[in-house]
Amino acid sequence: MIIQQTIGNIKTHSIEGLEIDLLEIEWFETTKRIQRKRTNSGVEIAIKFIQEGQRLNQDDILFQDDKKAIVVNIKPCEAIVMTPSSLLEMGTICYEIGNKHLPLFIQNDQIMMPFEMPMFRWLEASGYKPEKQEIKLLHLLKSNVAPHGHGNSSLFTKILNMASSND
Repeated sequence: MIIQQTIGNIKTHSIEGLEIDLLEIEWFETTKRIQRKRTNSGVEIAIKFIQEGQRLNQDDILFQDDKKAIVVNIKPCEAIVMTPSSLLEMGTICYEIGNKHLPLFIQNDQIMMPFEMPMFRWLEASGYKPEKQEIKLLHLLKSNVAPHGHGNSSLFTKILNMASSND
């Protein structure tokens, strides 16, 4: 079965009464445009997204007929989770992690990233309070800042200016 786009998401598209067959994927597979996978019931799926920027999200519907629906399920993984105490701390943590070109997720006012012991130790040594948790990484932070754009108008500078303004 070839999938070129999603049908919708179960949050906005009804699949009531249908058998649900899950396509379980890892967080890093959500941005792959071309991949082959098998659903839990063994249906072979070939994902071939044509448009740039298409990605899979939790609960996306890939296929639906009158009997069943194939739905995306992102598997939980070990992650570093931090709850910043201020906007400045949020910006600083995001800047430091982004400066290392590591994937970053923001969910429920928390910063998350796939677990890496060196980063966990660095965050602890820098005075932050990272926690190791088994969670689903669902909301990858999309950056529109050009890589290596470390000039005067960097994202970090903009965040610092916003946080320090007295408006």
